[in-house]
Amino acid sequence: MLKVRFCKKNYCNVYSCVKLKDLLLAKYMMLKSSRILTLHLINVTKQETLLSSAFARNVAAGSVPTSQSPARLSRKMSTNFKGADRLEGTYNNVWVEYSDLVTEHNALNLGQGFPDFLPPEHVLKALAEVANSNSVHLNQYTRGYGHPRLVKSIAQLFSKLHGHQLDPFKNVLVTLGAYESLFCCIQGLVNPGDEVIIIEPFFDCYKPMTTVAGGIPVFVPLRPNNLCSVMSSSDWTLDPVELESKFTKKTKLLIINTPNNPLGKVYTKDELTMIANLCKKHNVIVIADEVYEWLLYGGQKHIRIATLPDMWERTLTISSAGKTFSVTGWKLGWTIGPDHLLKHVSALHQNCVYTSPTPLQEAVAVGFELETDRLGKPECYFNELPAMLAPKRDELAKQLLEAGFVPVIPDGGYFMVADFSKLNVKLDDSDEPKDCKFVKWLIVNKKFAAIPSTVFYSPEHKSIAENYIRFCFIKEDSTLEKAGEILRDLKHLQ
Repeated sequence: MLKVRFCKKNYCNVYSCVKLKDLLLAKYMMLKSSRILTLHLINVTKQETLLSSAFARNVAAGSVPTSQSPARLSRKMSTNFKGADRLEGTYNNVWVEYSDLVTEHNALNLGQGFPDFLPPEHVLKALAEVANSNSVHLNQYTRGYGHPRLVKSIAQLFSKLHGHQLDPFKNVLVTLGAYESLFCCIQGLVNPGDEVIIIEPFFDCYKPMTTVAGGIPVFVPLRPNNLCSVMSSSDWTLDPVELESKFTKKTKLLIINTPNNPLGKVYTKDELTMIANLCKKHNVIVIADEVYEWLLYGGQKHIRIATLPDMWERTLTISSAGKTFSVTGWKLGWTIGPDHLLKHVSALHQNCVYTSPTPLQEAVAVGFELETDRLGKPECYFNELPAMLAPKRDELAKQLLEAGFVPVIPDGGYFMVADFSKLNVKLDDSDEPKDCKFVKWLIVNKKFAAIPSTVFYSPEHKSIAENYIRFCFIKEDSTLEKAGEILRDLKHLQ
């Protein structure tokens, strides 16, 4: 109960509580004209909202009539302080929840996707040289849509990869990570009521970004077609009939992620052609999330859907410096596409972020210039990194198999999902999906963190993923060895 008391001699007015979101115990003291206002916040439910200090000052100043009813005050507060309706359903975040658990229990973290080793030396050296440069301009705002040196280096490299000559100032937009690229693409193109087809499993931000724009997410899942002791990400496929059934007159966008997070699936040319033909038939724009484009194993080839016939004009392709150069903390990404689409994305960026850090863009540009010169050679980082990760992937798969999991061997990316259903673990009887309960059990009891796979699925398709959890293998060998020790301790649960 929140009580507001005026204490001046024997004078006391009590106003009842207003709502507070989380359990709070606090005291606010205000002194005005020898009157002391004390706010006691006690026994407040999780659904309650905090009384603003502005309101408290008004009460202390006597500008709020004492005859005003508590219920009326509460209604006024809850209306004025309510968040935008479009944010409904977006407040909870899996990364916050599980990161807090990892920290609380000091768990070995194979959940989140970031390297625990240094980026390539020449990229770090480039950033150091920028920081120590005598150039005034490298420490100030740069061009809002992308630092000139960076967009030129991106255009030079990706013109070759797309088979299309890119104008660095019309076909490239630099953003604060691929995350912002996704946000600007969706916000810049989706109107309320537009439908957005999202292929599952999907990176979890696709859905809230769509709903915040007023769009309607429409989900279609990849399904496993080969349930055996060891699976491949290529065993997960789309049903073309099911996919086509999702297209309507309201469909505006389709979002595809290849290589896929969390599965590691690399879409084949035939699969992408099928998707492209449907998008052309129904006049739908494609957002291609290709941040893991360089991380391919076993001779896999990354096909860019924008390179298929008549797809350049309807495709926005998103990439990431964080994934490309192992610098996830730098938060730089970019979108490539035709000017008639990219201008809408750029307008959103201009009025949201405006520009990205100049020193980081300069350093990434230097990195691209060097890697473009040695593209296709073993020493190129785009080849060196997947060559380093392949044995890590294989080692983790071996460890999981020996512990009783059924791993899905990824053809790309740096994640691996594994089926834990053969392990005999007693989990609580809450309504949470089974994989969420198992991951929490691992963190609390084994000090070992993964991510539940159901967070990458819509409610109607979570059953596909409830026996799988996701591991990250872009880690030092010593980290994976520690993981192996923990996994060996699970053998007795089979």
